[in-house]
Amino acid sequence: MSTGTAAEMLILVGDNPERIRSEAAFAKLCGACPVPASSGKSMRHWLNRVGHRQANAALYRVVIIRMRSHSPTRDYVRRRMAEGKGKMEIIRCLKRFVAREIFGYLCRTSRSPTAVSSTS
Repeated sequence: MSTGTAAEMLILVGDNPERIRSEAAFAKLCGACPVPASSGKSMRHWLNRVGHRQANAALYRVVIIRMRSHSPTRDYVRRRMAEGKGKMEIIRCLKRFVAREIFGYLCRTSRSPTAVSSTS
């Protein structure tokens, strides 16, 4: 992640990361959550067009760079294309994965084991 992308995610989270309760809420805030667009027997999802647009653009940049140079991501793209998925659908899935990863770094609070209350 470049410094600009990291800065955009830090701006999104702000000084109170506890307000974001789950990785799904963070993905929705970034605009990286899927919206069901199914009709009949076809099960499809669209990318959510709401949310923080700059954070969504930052996720997109991370995904595109990973698709070019990160070998596990390239393997994932090849595997999903073999399954018949389109490029935009693969990008949507990767954006959600990256949002989940960023949430793990920025929003998880570490609970210290010394914060146990004592009864005396």
